[in-house]
Amino acid sequence: MFRKTTLKNGLRIIAVPQKGTRAVTVLVLVATGSKYENKKINGISHFLEHMFFKGTKKRPNTTAIAETLDKVGGIYNAFTGEDYTGYFVKVDAKHFDLALDVISDIYLNSKLDSKEIKKEKRVIIEEINMYYDHPSSYIQSLWNKALYGDQPAGRDIAGTKESVLAISRNQLVDYMKTQYTGSNTIICIAGNVSGNVEAKAKRYFSKINIGNIIEKPCVVEKQTQPESLVNFKNTDQTHFCLGVRAYNLFHPNRYVLELLGLILGGMMSSRLFIKVREQLGLAYYVKTGISSDPDTGCLVTQAGVDNKRAEKAVSAVLKEYKRISQNKISIKELKKAKDHFTGKMSLLFEASDSQASFYGIQELLEKKTLTPEEIYAKINKVSVNDILKVSKDIFKPEKLNLALIGPFKDKTKFQKLLWTMKNF
Repeated sequence: MFRKTTLKNGLRIIAVPQKGTRAVTVLVLVATGSKYENKKINGISHFLEHMFFKGTKKRPNTTAIAETLDKVGGIYNAFTGEDYTGYFVKVDAKHFDLALDVISDIYLNSKLDSKEIKKEKRVIIEEINMYYDHPSSYIQSLWNKALYGDQPAGRDIAGTKESVLAISRNQLVDYMKTQYTGSNTIICIAGNVSGNVEAKAKRYFSKINIGNIIEKPCVVEKQTQPESLVNFKNTDQTHFCLGVRAYNLFHPNRYVLELLGLILGGMMSSRLFIKVREQLGLAYYVKTGISSDPDTGCLVTQAGVDNKRAEKAVSAVLKEYKRISQNKISIKELKKAKDHFTGKMSLLFEASDSQASFYGIQELLEKKTLTPEEIYAKINKVSVNDILKVSKDIFKPEKLNLALIGPFKDKTKFQKLLWTMKNF
């Protein structure tokens, strides 16, 4: 069972003792990401995440930070999203204090050295280039752009080459002081821990800033007809994301959407995997996922197909969307999705880092924390009628969006294809 402690400075500490493991994970989450950035500083959250591994007074450079954890076989990394940034260290439980020491040091005491900032700009630009050169990754960024356009939710998390080059040290410092505050931070400790771990965390993070954070702007969602975004690239395959606007984290149909995504393309025995890969032989990979954030949500299918068969693949996905919105699924198919969801979740919970993410991200985004059992109960309440009702609600031409990368300069035929969903 987890414990939550809130300190006077607003810092929240979540402890998740776990039996049957020798590991402990310390995850620090801050409620800031690309949705909090204006166009001028697009990418600053991600940039700052990189800079936290470049040196502190105690550990003056990257090597000093890395070697400290490498010597004990630690696993460590960081990540930036639209709504949060995270830093984690996973170690043998006997090195718990070391993990707290290192992660608090980089979080509170990073130097943000000017020379390192200049150097890291080149590194981030190469990271951006890497994603541009991998259509199966870059298509996900284009999907967000197709949905949200020129607003924070539609921009790349890493920023653009131009915005990254323009970010100054002063901007990084100001952003860190504003966003990296006690009330905006959660420390989640999961694994083989006992005793008063909250007191230890409090001691290591006692110097955290107190201040007023930047609030993120509201996402504007406005769509009256199907939309498509085609990015020309001489690729051997066409990669596309095809889906619909759906529900945010707080919507009552959120868990219905989870199961709908699994039924369509979340398993090797899902409808789209069987249809698009096994029966039609159109793709090596095809998958459907759902995204539910505090202010946005979507269901999206992604695939990579032969350039000459792109239209056929898009049509096949649209037909499955239409079919599930017209006919009830079987009780057997719904049970399979529920069992898959709960079974996979149970397997993930064997790892301390998964436990830390599960509890920490819930608290950060939703300001409340459900146990696995409470989520299983919500999943089990979903009915066949719920799946049909949600499918009818979201699978409409005016909610459809398509993002595509391939050797196409004209999107007309794909745009027309989206309208034909009414006729399938």
